[in-house]
Amino acid sequence: MADKGQVLTDKSIALLSAAETQYKVRDGELPGFFVLIGKRRKTFMVQGEFWRDGVREFTAQVKLGDFGDMTTRQARGKAKEALGSIAKGERPGEAPKIKPGSITLRQAWERYRDAHMKRKGRSSGTIENYRDHMERLFKDWLDNPLARLGRQPHLVVERHDKITKENGSYIANGSMRSLRAVYNHARKSNTDLSAVNPVSAIDWNKEHRRNTGMGSKDISGWLKELYAMDNPVRREFHLLTLLSGSRPTALKKIRLEHIDLRQRMIRIPKPKGGEEKAFDIPLSRPMVRCIIRAIRWGRIMYSQQAKSWLFPADSEQGHLVEHKEERNVLSKWGNDLRQSYRTLAQAAGVSELDIHLLMNHSLPGVNAGYITRDRLLRDHLRSQQQRISELAIHSTAVERDLLFVQWLGSAKIDEARCPPHTAGQPNGISMAA
Repeated sequence: MADKGQVLTDKSIALLSAAETQYKVRDGELPGFFVLIGKRRKTFMVQGEFWRDGVREFTAQVKLGDFGDMTTRQARGKAKEALGSIAKGERPGEAPKIKPGSITLRQAWERYRDAHMKRKGRSSGTIENYRDHMERLFKDWLDNPLARLGRQPHLVVERHDKITKENGSYIANGSMRSLRAVYNHARKSNTDLSAVNPVSAIDWNKEHRRNTGMGSKDISGWLKELYAMDNPVRREFHLLTLLSGSRPTALKKIRLEHIDLRQRMIRIPKPKGGEEKAFDIPLSRPMVRCIIRAIRWGRIMYSQQAKSWLFPADSEQGHLVEHKEERNVLSKWGNDLRQSYRTLAQAAGVSELDIHLLMNHSLPGVNAGYITRDRLLRDHLRSQQQRISELAIHSTAVERDLLFVQWLGSAKIDEARCPPHTAGQPNGISMAA
């Protein structure tokens, strides 16, 4: 029998006939309130739906009582209470609980930053990268419930498309990796969040490894560009980036106490990955001379900051902060030089394993875990570093140019180019190269 509708009263319900097949008679005044007619009894019922952000989360149907045990007026009052509870996201009869998905994106990001990233010792650069994604690219979402993204993954898809169009495919993918990590961390303590990460709905932009490194034939031209730079501290910074293959962020924060020229090593105490990834860079002789020149020029140009930093600058931090150059001034810098180092190392005949060790990469394979890096550092890895440096700066084109010989040839020649008061041995730094 089809469902019916009328204004429910005690009199009208008494007149409804029983039936072998149940049917409903809906109240014409209160939507969701109805009486269910069966073979033996007439039962007051209410049904409501909870919607959030345009999505129906659940439908609840509640039995209020039987006709005869309560009046229609009493049942209608209970129906209103039940519908009010459903509208708040509560299922009538269940114990009150925390509103599902109440954590905001801002709260989730701050918890991930403080409880995960800082506790795990992530570098300030990594934290800043996440902060930029959360607080710039997702700024308008920060005070919205994170659960909304789980319920409406199309919002994430649309934002990925928007960032791709306005900021580029690499930034779009990177921001989504950050959002994915924050969401997964939040779900550990907010089980009402959707188990499916909304970032899984996007179509990732295709990424290509940037191939901007130089080969041995390109180095002499780049060195001429480098030598023409006005700021000698920045000049030596870029040169050391090439000769070490290190990440620019780590080199900019080298303090003088991290340098041991007697042992020919630089300590990187907090590289990408945090303090547990700390490592030593073995120094070739050209790298030692580069460091000595940087110290001397730093003392001339930034006397106070040079007491602490290898690459001092007139910045709030006291060290070099921005390493980017105009491409028409210096065509390669930053990770271009890291790629160049990798290319030169291969050309110099350095093994893949040694390249991984020198660049502080994770070692491939199970057996590599048995290698003790420190045992290789002072002799074997330093000799491999020397081979790479020689290929980088001792090209035929460079050796024929007297200016380059004077610049790169030895620390003694550099001493002659500095004012008299800068000659001599810096505090705590051995000048033996």
